[in-house]
Order: sequence, then structure tokens, then C-alpha cells
Amino acid sequence: MSEQVTWPLRIYYDASCPLCAAEMQGLRDRDTQGRLQLVDCSAHGFKDPELSAAGVDVQTALNHIHALDAAGVWHRGVAVFELAYSAAGLGMVARMLGKPWLRPLLDRAYPWVVRSRGLLARLGLVPVLAALMRRGEAASPCAGRSCELDPNRPSDR
Repeated sequence: MSEQVTWPLRIYYDASCPLCAAEMQGLRDRDTQGRLQLVDCSAHGFKDPELSAAGVDVQTALNHIHALDAAGVWHRGVAVFELAYSAAGLGMVARMLGKPWLRPLLDRAYPWVVRSRGLLARLGLVPVLAALMRRGEAASPCAGRSCELDPNRPSDR
């Protein structure tokens, strides 16, 4: 993993976005060790003391995924997805998201995905994402348990 984390990881996300909600639901369903705490920050009047203390307003949290780990370290953007997919036993996806040569491209693409998420949902990506999450669970060598990335194994870096 390119970032260190102390579990659990509290992820602030936009549940009013069908794409975001489907992805987080899939990750939550796969999180067999309770490493992910999902916080919907789309509710009217949402306030969170940790977000406020970090100087993150709700609109920013809705438009750029944020996560706070148990050690008080903030993670943002693609790094959150890398950590979440690892916690959910999807190590292959997590490793791809953490590849040093790919990460700059993913970091640049992420704002476009955020801006286009409504369109992506209307184009039918929600059921596709849900199916991939279910398929990943059945196909994963970690099915039924959570797998860790091994930071000492070269292929996991």
C-alpha cells in the first residue's frame, strides 16, 4: 500500500450519488473485519466535528472523498479508494490504485470522474459496478475473509 493506515478508516462520501452509494455499499458488504466506517455527508444540515476541525467543508467532502483513520491521519482522493479496496479484500484493485507509475494519472482523472458521476450513473455504471463487486467477492481468493496487502512483497507495492 502506498499509504499507511490505522484501522478503522472513517470514509466520508456522497450517498446521494448512486455511483458512490453502490461502490461504498459493495465495499461495506465485503469488509468482513469491520475496517470501514462509512459516513454519508450528503444529508441536509450534515455537520461533523472531525471534518470541521480539519477545515473541510461539506461541499468539499461531497466533491472529493476524504477518510480519517484511527490515528487521526487524513487520506484524500484515490488514496482512500486504495485503502478501502484493500480493507474489502480486493487486493488486486488496491495494488493497481497504488502503483507509483499509475497514481499520477488516476489522481488527475479523479476530478473528472467526480464531475461526471451523474452522467456515469445515467449511462448504467451503477449495476455494472454492483455486479463487479459481487463477482470480485466470488472470484477473490479472499472470499469470506479479508486479505491484507503485504508491504514486503514487491507485487503489492
